[in-house]
Amino acid sequence: MNVIHFNDAESYEPEKNWKRVSLCKEKDISVEHFVKPPNHASPSHQHPNAQVLVVLKGKISVINEEGQKATLYEGDSVFIPENETHVVKNMLDEPSTGIDIFVPGRSFDFWLKRK
Repeated sequence: MNVIHFNDAESYEPEKNWKRVSLCKEKDISVEHFVKPPNHASPSHQHPNAQVLVVLKGKISVINEEGQKATLYEGDSVFIPENETHVVKNMLDEPSTGIDIFVPGRSFDFWLKRK
């Protein structure tokens, strides 16, 4: 068993006020808590990991390269297949929060490596 306490977990901000906290970083699965600032959109990106995004609070849209758009509210989730190019956007004028689950696990510094 590997317990990770939120306040002690590794964290960083890929961009101002876009906060990410590593809740699990195993080879087979990784879990990240995130806070997206108001109206923030991630850069268009893809990764070799399948992803499940769960909205904890707020309103988030996920748009893929084919133009499909999913609008998610508290408790909603979306599955993003591996290597699918996508953008994640907070649709509100206040922060939205969620959980990202990646299978297999990905490196927690994914966004830092992209810079």
